[in-house]
Amino acid sequence: MQDLTEGVARFQRNVFPAKADLFAHLATHHTPHTLFISCSDARVVPELITGTEPGDLFVIRTAGNLVPAYAPEADGVAASIEYAVAALGVRDIVVCGHSACGAMTALAEGHDLSGAPAVATWLRHADASRARTAAPGDVTALVRGNVLAQLANLATHPSVARALAERKVALHGWVFDIATGRVEELPTAGPALAA
Repeated sequence: MQDLTEGVARFQRNVFPAKADLFAHLATHHTPHTLFISCSDARVVPELITGTEPGDLFVIRTAGNLVPAYAPEADGVAASIEYAVAALGVRDIVVCGHSACGAMTALAEGHDLSGAPAVATWLRHADASRARTAAPGDVTALVRGNVLAQLANLATHPSVARALAERKVALHGWVFDIATGRVEELPTAGPALAA
């Protein structure tokens, strides 16, 4: 906790004063241009990877960068997607998977998740991803297939489907390689995945 407290002090002393005008603007304006959905993994930092400023990205982080298909009952992921698209009017949505993803590794390698039942239940949202991956145990292929499956799930959300139909939003699939810093944009196929 001491590291975090010292980090806040450094932010208030060094970063905030240099960006005071930006934060004054952000205090009354919230207009991110991109919804960025990434894994909860601490090694994946959307603002760092994209070189963006505070206020540029609306970020959702979930284990395995999973986006459940739309269902009528409310949940935090669906509510955040709807808010970003319908209220904030983001123009782009990125689903960003990454190398060495613990969630995808557990699925690809068939890890025993009986000691983590909530994780096991959550990872069922990757069933379509596993179906897209021909070779069992291929974590890299599963990471890629998972990004594409989550883009398809995104398109089931009414706010996203409407924005896609009106050509107001575009969907993008990325894979971030932790070791090299490289970001690969995956080809998205079909009208449901690209505006």
